[in-house]
Amino acid sequence: MALGYLVPMPRTARAAVGGLVYHVLNRGNGRMGVFRKPGDYQAFVDLLIMGRERARIEVFGFCLMPNHWHLVVRPRGDSDLASYLSWVTNTHVKRYRAHYTRTSGHLYQGRYKSFPVQEDAYFLTLLRYVEANPVRAKQKLVARAQDWRWSSLGCDAATSAQMLSPWPLERPAGWTRLVNQPLAEAQQQRVQSSLERGRPLGDERWTQAMARRLGLEFTLNRRGRPATRPQEPK
Repeated sequence: MALGYLVPMPRTARAAVGGLVYHVLNRGNGRMGVFRKPGDYQAFVDLLIMGRERARIEVFGFCLMPNHWHLVVRPRGDSDLASYLSWVTNTHVKRYRAHYTRTSGHLYQGRYKSFPVQEDAYFLTLLRYVEANPVRAKQKLVARAQDWRWSSLGCDAATSAQMLSPWPLERPAGWTRLVNQPLAEAQQQRVQSSLERGRPLGDERWTQAMARRLGLEFTLNRRGRPATRPQEPK
């Protein structure tokens, strides 16, 4: 479970475009715990469900971890992702402060991060990554991903019915088994690159086209300063 991948970006992307799938996440400020007990997790799940009444959004997957959370969603309109997450996170912070009165400072590290995802095998790879978080964590939370009740894989039937939307493509047979299997190294690197650099997650052609569309070309650049050409002797 990588928790240090959220870094300041040199520019701000345009508002999330409706009709695209996004990987959305946020984590506690300074790695602070966002959820301390089962009631905290349940309260956030309830907010995710209630928030759907305030924005046109489909939720395909989620995973709540002690100090961060992941969502896989598709907003219908250009303002729906912001409307949904602004209400959810602002309400969460207010209720957290009211409950834990002795806490101070910011609860979250900052505004949520969102990354567009191609609706094909990359969508499935992302959901495997998200739902396997409790098993992949440094301090393993459960032996099997489906045993973590605060995720789209392990939640109860009532939560699934209220929150989750049908996937945009067919769920592979033996999905739970797939989630519990480690991702191939290339798949893991793709997801990590998306997280670390804020780049769209998809094949090269789609990624480049989406980066141009959303003003994210800077995420495709190589890290570090460009090499300096040696000067010719005078």
